[in-house]
Amino acid sequence: MIRNIAAYHFVPVDQPQALCDQLHARAGALALRGTILVAGEGINLFLAGAPDAIDTFVAGLRDDPRFADIIVKASLSPEQPFGRLKAKVKPEIISFRMPDAAPLEGRAPVVSPEALSRWIARGADDDGRRLVLLDTRNREEFAHGTFAGAETLPIDNFTELPDAVLARREAWADATVVSFCTGGIRCEKAALWMRAQGMDNVLQLDGGILGYFEAVGGHGYDGACFVFDGRVALDPALAPVDASQSSLVPRDAAHA
Repeated sequence: MIRNIAAYHFVPVDQPQALCDQLHARAGALALRGTILVAGEGINLFLAGAPDAIDTFVAGLRDDPRFADIIVKASLSPEQPFGRLKAKVKPEIISFRMPDAAPLEGRAPVVSPEALSRWIARGADDDGRRLVLLDTRNREEFAHGTFAGAETLPIDNFTELPDAVLARREAWADATVVSFCTGGIRCEKAALWMRAQGMDNVLQLDGGILGYFEAVGGHGYDGACFVFDGRVALDPALAPVDASQSSLVPRDAAHA
């Protein structure tokens, strides 16, 4: 079996190219495939390979004090979902192009998967406020599945999210808004930016959909979660969905 990991971590990186080269060489020596993105704000990676090789890579990454507490989400697949290994330096580890969105000095408040599952069952948060689940992914992704009743946005790229959100903010003023995405990185940026716009009722789902699946399964979720590799989408058990059931073409890119 192939072990697949997804991980990101916001932390200042003084020499992104040097770190990118180091991680690329280490992953290549371990015969891993996937995508590594490095920016001045941190790292974002999706990698797959033999379980022992993945463990060695993660252990080496955590030996760096900057990444000692990086959270890694893992799943298994019968085949290698990536065609090659890529490592790039980018202006951002996920392109958003908005100020007040890089959580280097603090995150937006989070809700755990367990708490969100409880809120979904109640239809409200613990204080009785109505719940709005905000999908920060694009329409290609949420076509495979999303939380039941979630607010989805008519966007094709994450950079289009601000305009779409601002057009709806008044309708959410009386609610607790929980932003979510695949693995946490986009909903983390989105929630921080939204709070900077005065939307102090916004939280983020800690760990994204994949973290939710891992912690509580598919309660309240309809369908599968699109992923950016050859598996196309994962079900709530983190198993690949039959690609023949999808009309979408998978992309080999790192997003979360």
